[in-house]
Amino acid sequence: MRKILNITKALSDENRIRALMMLQGGEMCVCNIIEMLDLAPSTVSKHMSILKQADLVETRRDGKWTYYRLSDVDSNPAATEIIQWLLSNLEKDSMVRKDKTRLNKYKSKTSTASCKNC
Repeated sequence: MRKILNITKALSDENRIRALMMLQGGEMCVCNIIEMLDLAPSTVSKHMSILKQADLVETRRDGKWTYYRLSDVDSNPAATEIIQWLLSNLEKDSMVRKDKTRLNKYKSKTSTASCKNC
């Protein structure tokens, strides 16, 4: 029951869903997520913490940078199923499409492999 409650809590916020949708394109540094969502670092950290608690995202540290990615299919099949459901139901949403366009432009301008400018 606790897992389901954590997942539904995580999905109850537009910004958390936007972050999940952005991560479908691959791993992102938290500084990139901050920029894309245009939110305060502490707010994004809280959102990402809730997504991690729900096992919807996983993290990787590289020095002082934290990178987020969608949960691995093998480690959490339920999360993968929920994320796929979101993707199929929100692919035509105007906000999601706008975020995807912004993210593609951002990625083409900068290297997200290393966040030396954070």
